[in-house]
Amino acid sequence: MEQEDGNRECLRCGIVFAKYKADKHSVSKPEPIPSSESVETLEKEPLFKSLFFHAEFDTNPLYLGGRALLIILLLIWGWRFASCPLASTCVFESFLHLINLPFHEAGHIVFRPFGRYMTSLGGSLGQLLMPIVCGTVLILTRRDSFGGSVCLWWFGQNFIDLAPYIYDARAGVLPLVGGNSGRTSPYGFHDWEFLLNEVGLIRYDHLIGGIAHKVGMVLMSLAILWAGYLLFRQYKRDL
Repeated sequence: MEQEDGNRECLRCGIVFAKYKADKHSVSKPEPIPSSESVETLEKEPLFKSLFFHAEFDTNPLYLGGRALLIILLLIWGWRFASCPLASTCVFESFLHLINLPFHEAGHIVFRPFGRYMTSLGGSLGQLLMPIVCGTVLILTRRDSFGGSVCLWWFGQNFIDLAPYIYDARAGVLPLVGGNSGRTSPYGFHDWEFLLNEVGLIRYDHLIGGIAHKVGMVLMSLAILWAGYLLFRQYKRDL
């Protein structure tokens, strides 16, 4: 119903226009909660920082506590791996070795077209490349920096997993797939006996195995520090 400009009330329903306008403007709309994507856009973090040090928003305490517990477990587990003597089989007794082993064997198949030497080396490359692939996917597609730090820990653990195998190149006493050992199997079955002997470095097997072991320790330590820093940043954002 049309109203004249001077009317104070609606002739049809009796509502007071001034009161209606006051009530309408007094209702405040709730402010929208910014998404993590919009906040990140406002912050304009450098690319390196946004990829490797991305701290998530809106994380509940249980989520933070779970990540803290995981860091502690990886620290304890990494210390146990690092404490294993190179001449022992304690690294191979972990179930994580059973996870690494299929990637090792798959590496032999993947690198087979590149010749016999690369076929042997492909086993070790296969189990080293898998954590790198997983970490890269997590960081680039999901911006999961914490997941990337866990993959770095896994990458370092694979060096420790390989160290006794390298160390055993001359002795050939470690049990291999199929129940053989380097001494009882044909030449080339023991990857690192073949790899080091072919390039004339077989006498340095203990040195190279020790280096691989130390590299693994350093990488796992860096992964723990990285994960801890990410957790600290995430905790500060949730305060």
